[in-house]
Amino acid sequence: MKIIRSLALVSLGLMASACASVDMPSRNLPFEPAPDAAVRVPEGYEPLPQADPVPALRISGVTVEVPRSLTVSETNSYLPKGDIVWREDPLGDRYAQVQAIVQHAMTAGSAGLDGPIGAHLHVEVLRFHALTQKARYTTGGIHAITFRMRLTDPATGALLRPERTVEADLKAFGGARALEAMARGQTQKVRITGHLANVIRQELTRPGSYRTPRLGLLQMLQ
Repeated sequence: MKIIRSLALVSLGLMASACASVDMPSRNLPFEPAPDAAVRVPEGYEPLPQADPVPALRISGVTVEVPRSLTVSETNSYLPKGDIVWREDPLGDRYAQVQAIVQHAMTAGSAGLDGPIGAHLHVEVLRFHALTQKARYTTGGIHAITFRMRLTDPATGALLRPERTVEADLKAFGGARALEAMARGQTQKVRITGHLANVIRQELTRPGSYRTPRLGLLQMLQ
C-alpha cells in the first residue's frame, strides 16, 4: 500500500508540473515578430494626404489704405512715438506720401502673376515707421512696417484667403553707410519700396511664408 500511495503522489506531482508549464505567462516567452501579413498601421498613424497646392493668382487690382486714425510724428528724435514716421519727402500730408509708397510697392510686387484665380489685393497700413533725420545720419535703425492684407474675389468681394497681418521690418542704414547708399540711389524710399514688393510677392505665391527677420534690440524698442 505504501508503494502504491507513493507512486500516486509522484504522478500527481508530475501532472501539476505539466499544468504549470502550460500556463506560463507569455511575458516570459522570447519575442516573435508577427508575420508581415498580420501587421496593420494603427488608425491615426497612416500617412496624411498631401495638401493641394495653393491656386496661382492673377491680381486684377490693388488698393492701399492708410487710416487717418494712425498717429504721425514729426519729432526729430531717435525713437519718436507715432505710427507714421516719414521724413524723406517734403513736409506735407504724410498719409498720402506713405500711401503712394506702399501702393507703388504692392503694385510692383503683384505684377506679372498670371494664375487662373483673379483676385483684388487690399492692403491696410498699420505702421510705417522709417528713420528721423537724427537717426538717419547717426545710428541708423529699423524701418518698422506692418500691414494687413486680404485677397477678395473681384466680382463678389468674398475673401479668397484668410486675412493676414504682415510685419515687414527692414534694417535701416545710418551715418556713412546711409550717405553711401544715397549716393548710389538707394534712398529710404527706394529700399522700402523694393523690400515691400518682395514681401508681398512672397505672400502671394507662398501664403504665410514670410517671416520678419530678427534685427536686434532696436526692433524690440520700436
